[in-house]
Amino acid sequence: MQPILMSNLTQFRTFSRNLPFQDHLMPVLFIGHGSPMNGIEDNEFSAQWAAMAKDIPVPTAVIVVSAHWFTRGTHITAMDFPKTIHDFGGFPKALFDVEYPAPGNVELALETKKLIHSADVGLDHDWGLDHGAWTVVRHMYPEANIPVLQLSIDYTKDARYHYDLAKELYDLRRKGVLILGSGNMVHNLRMMSWEMINGGGYDWALEINDKFKSLILNNLHQPLMAYETLGKEAMLAIPTPEHYLPLMYTLGLKKEQEAVSLFNDKAVGGSLTMTSVRIG
Repeated sequence: MQPILMSNLTQFRTFSRNLPFQDHLMPVLFIGHGSPMNGIEDNEFSAQWAAMAKDIPVPTAVIVVSAHWFTRGTHITAMDFPKTIHDFGGFPKALFDVEYPAPGNVELALETKKLIHSADVGLDHDWGLDHGAWTVVRHMYPEANIPVLQLSIDYTKDARYHYDLAKELYDLRRKGVLILGSGNMVHNLRMMSWEMINGGGYDWALEINDKFKSLILNNLHQPLMAYETLGKEAMLAIPTPEHYLPLMYTLGLKKEQEAVSLFNDKAVGGSLTMTSVRIG
């Protein structure tokens, strides 16, 4: 399907300025994005991403918190047309050939900056959409006609900080903006097993993933913020925090009585889980 691009920037800026409050509250997602190959493959994971887009309201814009934009301080993309970033190596040329030409939304970047009081958010003009964003969103919105921004993860801060920062974004949900955390709850590439690449997990990976799911479904977020206290299995699952922290943004935006559901709940490669979360 060919992308539908705005005919001119004036039209686009008129569309994007001062997004009104909607009569519905936009759901929030955490997506286990897994391999970059999911961006071009029609498989069980990408099929569920496409189905999810049909099951939720059409967003006014998408803001992705990706594991692959890990920065000092918090930044948001603030350009009219973000580039497609191929931030990986060793994959087929077909993956490097992908371009996802979704527009950005400078006015939404400015509004997001104003909403966040816990950090001085930088307006970024260089980044674009990395594979934690476009590999998922291109399956959800293949026409590339919905503005997509990225919000970076400050690597100097802990999980609780990111959880609290997310709460400051709540009004964006009321304006129809889809906020999407993209990472993996269990993500230890050094321990991957190619024998289990199509499905299966080590005992420790399945055990901690079940623990994460139980805490999420029971609205017990404090232990998830203090994941370092959840035992050696958690430390194996989260050897570095960048793929886990996007989950904090999703959970931080949850209101107490909102419904929570899981999808793509599968382990692959022994030490990685695709488990994803929908709130609302």
